[in-house]
Parts: sequence; structure tokens; C-alpha cells
Amino acid sequence: MPKVSAKRQITLPIEQCEALGIEPGDEVESFVADNKITIVKKLKGAAKGLLKQVRGDSSMTDEESLQSALK
Repeated sequence: MPKVSAKRQITLPIEQCEALGIEPGDEVESFVADNKITIVKKLKGAAKGLLKQVRGDSSMTDEESLQSALK
């Protein structure tokens, strides 16, 4: 079983990496949900086109846009 190093690093078991196609140098994302850490391989281009329907409003300043989003 992997242990957490003093730098808070872990080594993923090779079997798990092979199952998910994770290679040395690949980027992964981690997050906490329901008291569990989940590690996900980041896929290049996975978010491509995600915001294509979003249109900006050039009449608003950045500050106005931020305040609008926070409401």
C-alpha cells in the first residue's frame, strides 16, 4: 500500500496507472468528495467547446461582470 511522503506525495500502483493509461509526465487532477480523494487523469482537449455558447458583454467592466456573477 502506498504511503504519503513528508512532501505529501504518493506513488500510484503501476496496475492502476496501466488500467487508466497514466504514463510518467501525465497530468492528473485530484479532488475531495464524501471524505475520499479522487484522482482523475487530465485529458487534453476534454473541455474543448465547453463554453462555445457563452457570449461576453463588452459593455461591462471586469469588476461589473464579477459582481454580477456573485449575485
